[in-house]
Amino acid sequence: MGAGKIVKVSGPLIVAEGMGESRMFEVARVSEKRLIGEIIELHGDHAYIQVYEDTSGLGPGEAVESTGQPLSIELGPGLLQSIYDGIQRPLNVIYGQEGHYITRGIDMPGLDRRAKWDFVPNADLNEGDEIGAGDILGEIQETALIVHRIMVPPTIRKGTLVRKPEKGSYMVEDTVAEIRTDDGIEQVLLFHRWPVRTSRPVVKKLVPEKPLVTGQRVIDTFFPISQGGTATVPGPFGAGKTVIQHQLAKWSDAQIIVYIGCGERGNEMTDVLQEFPELVDPATGHPLMERTVLIANTSNMPVAAREASVYTGITIAEYFRDMGYNVAVMADSTSRWAEAMREMSGRLEEMPGEEGYPAYLPSRIAGFYERAGRTICLGKEGRIGTMSVIGAVSPPGGDLSDPVVQATLKVVKVFWSLEDQLAFERHFPAIGWLSSYSLYHDNLANYFRNEVEEKWEEMRTEAMGLLQKEAELKELVRLVGLDSLSDQDRVILETTKSIREDFLHQSAFDPDDAYTRLLKQFRMLQVILELHHKCIKAIEKRTPLRKLLDLPVREKITRMRLVPESELDSFDAILEDIDTQVTDRSHENRTGEDEVQGGDRREVD
Repeated sequence: MGAGKIVKVSGPLIVAEGMGESRMFEVARVSEKRLIGEIIELHGDHAYIQVYEDTSGLGPGEAVESTGQPLSIELGPGLLQSIYDGIQRPLNVIYGQEGHYITRGIDMPGLDRRAKWDFVPNADLNEGDEIGAGDILGEIQETALIVHRIMVPPTIRKGTLVRKPEKGSYMVEDTVAEIRTDDGIEQVLLFHRWPVRTSRPVVKKLVPEKPLVTGQRVIDTFFPISQGGTATVPGPFGAGKTVIQHQLAKWSDAQIIVYIGCGERGNEMTDVLQEFPELVDPATGHPLMERTVLIANTSNMPVAAREASVYTGITIAEYFRDMGYNVAVMADSTSRWAEAMREMSGRLEEMPGEEGYPAYLPSRIAGFYERAGRTICLGKEGRIGTMSVIGAVSPPGGDLSDPVVQATLKVVKVFWSLEDQLAFERHFPAIGWLSSYSLYHDNLANYFRNEVEEKWEEMRTEAMGLLQKEAELKELVRLVGLDSLSDQDRVILETTKSIREDFLHQSAFDPDDAYTRLLKQFRMLQVILELHHKCIKAIEKRTPLRKLLDLPVREKITRMRLVPESELDSFDAILEDIDTQVTDRSHENRTGEDEVQGGDRREVD
């Protein structure tokens, strides 16, 4: 611990002298108001402190004290359904005590010290058993949806159980077990603390093999993300970044959602805070908040706290991953975090990189996303947990050459490119199919082939090829007009129009269209491509194009996204209608040709 005095105040940056005993990334308390800060640079006995609260009114000479501890958060029962700020202060508790404004320097524990939890011990444990980090001591039914597993903290590597856990009602500071280690007797509480900048240890990282099913057709079919994968959603203002993250939080098959509102506008976080407690988890019928943790750090909160909010959120997510859950982290948006880094770098007078961002921007972003993954967790059970990270990026004017976007693209495996033109056309999700990509296709191919449909990858590839062909044909139409295209090319344009309007476009307000299971996605695409194949064959047999463009079955295809999941058999009827109607039109054409040819023969005779 070190104690010093302020010599300089520059916005959220405080410079203090007399801090020679301090270390990097230690938490410091600034002035008599006890403002929370973190040491981000040391020069001799001068410490440069990033303060996570408003520094107005501070001046040289005021006291600064280093706590000797890194910025850490509390991990234990009570995290779910909580709403925290960037440094894990419970905003709902503060609101109840302080009202609409947070008093500077207020210090509240992240977990309720008075709440009691019904603890059920692991029946397989006995005194004298060898036990170590990650082993499960017992369970708590934290919400109706989630069982909270109490584990031996990673700080206790290996030891002998000298006091086994017992069933009962405990508060988070109560001891549930004692372990004898080489350093003496360690008491295990219901919670433990963990430094946010340090990723939690795992046994091994595994190759992702299952998709994070989102129910959004453009994502699951064309640009899937795996459980334990990384994705970024860059786009201009109004293109729907936040809406997509809300949809993924509600509909994805992750068991735990950690939503980080990093520097977003207050009204957007207000929507989250108002809507999430009212949303119903579609899989269980329970409130969505029962499996959600919210980190609220809005644009009018201190800039420096954006960095803390990002690390706080991902550390909470790692904790639930270690229990063996599939966790999804929504970071909205990492651009605000990068802007905070740029401001702090400027105040530190560091050599600026591209567009003023610090030179270490790519490494910080990479370090954040690399904490994602599918892992074998610590513990005898060999639990497998996953943590997926989906970060929104808000480049100025939607410019994808922005340094934050480029640094993010170098590390993530999925790129969902939001396009303002699609948003203006009210095509949602506004993910551009020509510029987006996913690098998980090879990893997930076996899952789609074995668990959904054998021809999944074949159909996806064909549909993407048609969409790319459409872009070429549209360019040709702009130059020489629609009449210059062959009938086969006109059929391609009709098919891709159906893919765009009947498959990729999705309404978040229709209960049958907001979420689409994988099998229904396959059947929808199967219907569109089957009509395409039949029409191409009919054209080759000289059936007039106009007879194929007004088929009655096309109306059923436009409504197939509204087919309930329980009535997928109706797709078989649509396929039969396609076969019948195209065959009839082709037959009509051949009959007409025969009559014309017969008439010609009679005239010759």
